[in-house]
Amino acid sequence: MSPETSGQTDFCIVLTTTATEADAEALAQRVVLAGLGACVQVQRIKSFYLWKGEACADPEHLLLIKTRKAQYHRLEDFIRTHHSYETPEIVQIPIEAGSDGYLEWVAANSVG
Repeated sequence: MSPETSGQTDFCIVLTTTATEADAEALAQRVVLAGLGACVQVQRIKSFYLWKGEACADPEHLLLIKTRKAQYHRLEDFIRTHHSYETPEIVQIPIEAGSDGYLEWVAANSVG
């Protein structure tokens, strides 16, 4: 079974950020345990942005959530419910191609 169809896949990466490593780890575990993402990677980053008219530069933690496109709206609602930010970043990036074995694993582990 190939998860790829017509040159595109049914998979995506969803990005969000948190203020602390503890928040990132807690959210990552919740996402995986809920079956909304097969894998969540956490990276320490520094973000530069405008918030309510002020320039900000803050350390954050970026979560890269590998999942099915069909899970996006449930995952978005889940992140909003469990996130500490007033307006969290929640962005979907489509996966246009990937190895069959890996995408089959994502499919099997993002079925929440």
